Amino acid sequence: MPQLLKVQNFTVSRDGFGAGENQTMERPFGHADPANMFAWAGATASWPNRTEPGGSRGLDDYFTRDFSNNIGAEIMGRNKFGPQRGPWQDHAWQGWWGDEPPFHTPVFVMTHHVRPSFTLSDTTFHFVDDDPATVLARAREDAHGKDVRLGGGATVIRQFLAAGLVDTLHVAVSDVEIGRGTRLWESPEELEDRFHHDVVPSSSGVTHHLFWR
Repeated sequence: MPQLLKVQNFTVSRDGFGAGENQTMERPFGHADPANMFAWAGATASWPNRTEPGGSRGLDDYFTRDFSNNIGAEIMGRNKFGPQRGPWQDHAWQGWWGDEPPFHTPVFVMTHHVRPSFTLSDTTFHFVDDDPATVLARAREDAHGKDVRLGGGATVIRQFLAAGLVDTLHVAVSDVEIGRGTRLWESPEELEDRFHHDVVPSSSGVTHHLFWR
């Protein structure tokens, strides 16, 4: 089986933004409200941060449950890893996720300012300053035959799309508007010259867009 590069559960606003402006330590998504953006996933029975029993079943739950299926490595941009820009002032920052990151695989952070790798629990973060094809080759090697997830943000996804490296995308469009920030697309139809495209609305109000080569 080929190793796929997959975008899974990447959520954008109705106007195509994956995150807002003015990211800070306290606001990873800038001025955008993640509680509104990701309400569809947080309401499901399979949401990993659920503290009480219950939650919805059905389509949204399926995508939430499928998020880590056969994933052996993740690629992300530096702004997904943290809010700092430019050279690292120190190496104390180790991501938003605490001592138990949710990835459970090697993670490749794309940045122009590399730093030493480190491991938290069963997740090792590597910092790489290479082109998308080179980063993907390394991630595939570390994935040991499993697929690679392209975690975002929107800028990194666009880079891999431009390089023709993405095999499948699942993008959830939330019924909120952000107005400004980091944009994935003006319209999902932009990708139809390269991918098959299915649109599946959910009773939660989110619309799932599925793309495959």
